[in-house]
Amino acid sequence: MRRLRFTSMLLPAALLLSGGFSARPGRADDAAAWADEHLEELAVLYTHLHTHPELSYHEEQTARRLAAELAAAGCDVTTNVGGQGVVGLLKNGDGPTLMLRCDLDALPVAEETGLPYASMVRTKNDDGVDVGVMHACGHDVHITNQIAVARYLAAHRDDWQGTLMFVGQPAEEKGGGAKAMLEDGLFQRFPRPDFAVALHVDSFVPAGMVGYRGGYALANVDSCDITMQGRGGHGAYPHGCIDPIAQAALLVVDLQTIVSREVSPLEPAVVTVGSIHGGTKHNIIPDTCHLQLTVRTYSPQVRQQVKEAILRKAKAIAQTYRAPEPKLKYTEGTPSLFNDERLTERLAVVLTETLGEQRVVVADRSMGGEDFSRYGLAGVPIFMYKLGSVERERLSGFAEKGQQPPSLHSSKYYPDIRPTLKTGVISMTAIVRDLLPATR
Repeated sequence: MRRLRFTSMLLPAALLLSGGFSARPGRADDAAAWADEHLEELAVLYTHLHTHPELSYHEEQTARRLAAELAAAGCDVTTNVGGQGVVGLLKNGDGPTLMLRCDLDALPVAEETGLPYASMVRTKNDDGVDVGVMHACGHDVHITNQIAVARYLAAHRDDWQGTLMFVGQPAEEKGGGAKAMLEDGLFQRFPRPDFAVALHVDSFVPAGMVGYRGGYALANVDSCDITMQGRGGHGAYPHGCIDPIAQAALLVVDLQTIVSREVSPLEPAVVTVGSIHGGTKHNIIPDTCHLQLTVRTYSPQVRQQVKEAILRKAKAIAQTYRAPEPKLKYTEGTPSLFNDERLTERLAVVLTETLGEQRVVVADRSMGGEDFSRYGLAGVPIFMYKLGSVERERLSGFAEKGQQPPSLHSSKYYPDIRPTLKTGVISMTAIVRDLLPATR
């Protein structure tokens, strides 16, 4: 663990960018003007982060840069929290504590955007396989936005009062970073937040807009490995064998009846077989067949119900074939994200008043996952909202061609960074001013 404090770092002078926001007068306009003034230097910072991505649990350079930037803004910075985690505290008198979280890691994806600043990074993953590395989930936007917000609020202390807790979290893509930071005493070694807020880019929401949803917004993300067992032999004499591929084929079909016939139609759930491997040759019945599943639910009750059904069906099919019991490994991963409903209602008003009604939408629920959920389960009211990242013209172009825009995690996804960052700064600073009101 190291504590850092740096002197201010000067970046290139900014160019102006008109925003077109219908923000309420006053401090929101100040944030918009500040964003315009500093947008080009923020774009330079974003480009650096985009061209230097690092995989989960290996975010050394990214964490170092974030720590330096937060320290330059005046934060008391602690590094190596739960691995590569960074915590920066900015205190400004008495008042609540608000945690603002960004995530640091990139994905093992080779970039295919064709951008002049596309990532060219390649490295070995934890299995020793050579992979391309890309910020295909927009974490580079999240980091840049957090640094921008820290700079703005450090320079505008009359706008807020209390303690800001900037958290740079590692390993979100592997679902382990939040857990690691909490286990390393995030809420014991540092002030326990009264609220925690994060944003996440969205490739389907137009740049300049934000989306929100109270209650369940993202899903439980679980994994299941099933190895159906058999007795191998010659494909011409199947009666002398126990075929694990036939078992697996029946299981793939039978698993779909869990959602369609066992889970309430009012409860979202997904059971997807993403991988199936068995056999080596046309005329050989193998001894085993391996399946890999991803399982998505919202409530703890449905999560347990689906788990029990998967295991029951796999064992039942083995019994039908008089086969050995399958080998089963069920891993409960990232828990579902539940946005505190009172906090969401409060901040929806803030976002609407700040950006205007036309720029704020109620977002659909998603079966994707996010380990920001763990801070909520630790007892802190949380709010994660969506930040639009693709300009309307580009979205319209995809629509005219009958195409969907590249989704997050796609090798072809990229944000239109200037309007995206401007909206991120304006919306996040408005949230801070509301949750940490100046009373002096």
